[in-house]
Amino acid sequence: MPEVQSDRAPLTFTATQATNALMHVASFVNDCTPRDGGTAGSEKAAIWLHKRLSEQGLDVKIDRFSDLTPQGSRPFANVLATILGDSDEWIVLLSHFDTMRGIAADFQGANDGGSSTGLLLELAAALHAAGPKKYNFLCAFLDGEECMFAYSDRDGFHGSKHLARQLEATRTKIKAVILMDMVGDRDLKITLPRNSSADLRVLALEAAETTGDRNKITLFDGIIYDDHQAFLDLGYPAVNLIDFYYGSRPGENDYWHTTKDSLDKLSADSLLTTGRLVFEMLNRL
Repeated sequence: MPEVQSDRAPLTFTATQATNALMHVASFVNDCTPRDGGTAGSEKAAIWLHKRLSEQGLDVKIDRFSDLTPQGSRPFANVLATILGDSDEWIVLLSHFDTMRGIAADFQGANDGGSSTGLLLELAAALHAAGPKKYNFLCAFLDGEECMFAYSDRDGFHGSKHLARQLEATRTKIKAVILMDMVGDRDLKITLPRNSSADLRVLALEAAETTGDRNKITLFDGIIYDDHQAFLDLGYPAVNLIDFYYGSRPGENDYWHTTKDSLDKLSADSLLTTGRLVFEMLNRL
């Protein structure tokens, strides 16, 4: 593990912070359902997130943009919070906040979109409150991850593609991109897909050994296309922390994109595991 300077204390994520994160998830889902990407619902969600982050004292903005979809140009809105450190390098933490369309009018998307968003809210607040930081941090809450019909160049991952192109255009130096998705499942099993940077997959496993969570994370030999892919495509190191076994029994994924993706399926313990894993990864970078 890299040496930590005496004036730069290691980041820690506590049970209290995990409880706060779960409260964020519940408030977000209750206030911002539905929130399909590129709709008035996702705009409302972006405004909600901007308000919460501003109240926590973060430097935050809503980046509104239009992008082509199978149904023509649609408006999207990423919410970007920046936390400055002592370097010209950046670590990018990602969550999408939109929900899959066509499920139901009251579809919560509590785990898929909600859990990582509530967690990232709490992680951002903790990073903001921490002492001197080695890197700059961009906490990006992304719109338009879900597709309308089938993932393609014009369907899905709108927010991440837009942000990745922006960072490339400004020649931003990126140390790592860490995506969180579906990380609140009571029966948490984080699956690290093959389409993640090898060194970051190893880093996540080593961090889990340190935090005592190695039984909660495993390598996944398949490819999972998600918001980290846009960064990989541009040559940035990126990893996806995702629980793709979200279902009624181990190894199943039958709650995903159904009305069963609801708040009662989540736990603060799972958010605690993911939060301390992310922070230990940051300590090691």
